[in-house]
Amino acid sequence: MSTKHSKYAEDYLKDDPVVDRHDKTFFGVREKRDRMAHDLPEWEQLREAADNIKRHTVTHLADYLEQFEANATKNGIHVHWAKDADEYNDIVLRILQKHNVKKVVKSKSMLTEECHLNENLEKNGVEVIETDLGERILQMMQLAPSHIVMPALHVHREQIGDCFREKIPGTTESNDPTYLTHVARLHLRQQFMEAGAGMTGANFGIASKGEVVVCTNEGNADMSTSMPKLHIVSMGIEKLIPDYSAMAVFQRLLARSGTGQETTVYTSHFRGPRPGGEMHIVLVDNGRSDILGNQEHWQTLKCMRCGACMNTCPVYRRSSGYSYTYFIPGPIGVNLGMLRDSNHYYDNVSACTLCCSCDNVCPVRVDLSKQIYRWRQELDELGHADALKKFMSKRMAWMFNHTGVYNGALSMAKMMNWMPRWILNSKMNPWAYGHEMMKFPKKSFHKIWKKMKDEK
Repeated sequence: MSTKHSKYAEDYLKDDPVVDRHDKTFFGVREKRDRMAHDLPEWEQLREAADNIKRHTVTHLADYLEQFEANATKNGIHVHWAKDADEYNDIVLRILQKHNVKKVVKSKSMLTEECHLNENLEKNGVEVIETDLGERILQMMQLAPSHIVMPALHVHREQIGDCFREKIPGTTESNDPTYLTHVARLHLRQQFMEAGAGMTGANFGIASKGEVVVCTNEGNADMSTSMPKLHIVSMGIEKLIPDYSAMAVFQRLLARSGTGQETTVYTSHFRGPRPGGEMHIVLVDNGRSDILGNQEHWQTLKCMRCGACMNTCPVYRRSSGYSYTYFIPGPIGVNLGMLRDSNHYYDNVSACTLCCSCDNVCPVRVDLSKQIYRWRQELDELGHADALKKFMSKRMAWMFNHTGVYNGALSMAKMMNWMPRWILNSKMNPWAYGHEMMKFPKKSFHKIWKKMKDEK
């Protein structure tokens, strides 16, 4: 049975140069992460500390949320609570309409992608300008992000040049990266000056201070909040951490894991509105409380969206983010999609080799591959198990439980080597799709092992 993911991946894999470039690009980021990790003798201790902090925080979330709200309110911030995406979108729209805002500049936020904020605001007459360069390029190209940290890394500069010439008047024929960056800077500066409000996400919310921390490499979050007088923060409730001591741990892990940097260029703390302005924080649940109550999968709430699991995942690197049906790709996206709607996003669970590399690089030690394995065990109960695989598994279980049958089949297996390869590798053999059928050895492992044991 072909899933949507496998079909999209098959289409993508037809272009070898693009696939190879995508693979090498993201594995290069993985290698940078490794070099950064090896430079810190205490790296594994930091991961353990981050794991413990997140475990503690999400299992005491109600207490920290109350503390965060109280401190933020003392700082002059308006705090709002949204139980789902619809309520979140309504809250943001009401704030903007109250201030008669017609244009919003916005730094990158996966939460707004999750809640389809942009579409909702534009439907209600509010223009939304993404200010992260990659996000802005994709917005002008009408494409979704392919990665949660480096959303447009898969786009070629020639494509960007064509897009700018179409969308930004005065752009010349040059595809030089420095020139295109200059064009983007001038274009975005004008948007900052015209906007009536700035929106940011939140990498962290510090409960003891009532402030949010936003990490960027371009300074676009700072521009989005320093020019407009209205600042709206979109924050998932799982983003909370207790205090500055916890922040120090995550600060050392985030950029090293996600992009192979010692730290992001800008780490901005927002504790209150600018003089004469307003600051609003919208705390969004949208199913997170349900995840917390899921004993098998609650650990996804520890994720801080660094993207390290995608950079190391062989399936993501070879099939791209667009092969996944959930808006977040990679190992974390497989799990989040299943938690969102297991009947709609079940096809993504096939996008995993169970190599466990994602578990090994996750800075907060989310057991990503183990969770995907557990989802696979639930496919039959959900009614989405592959009928052919079920049939084969039952027949194999029967054979393995009958020693004589198994040994007989093993002894005859080498006869398959005499069959014409075109028959073995035909469409009649599902294994042959994407694989070259093996040649069976003259002696089985069992015989070799038994002989070695007898010789001892």
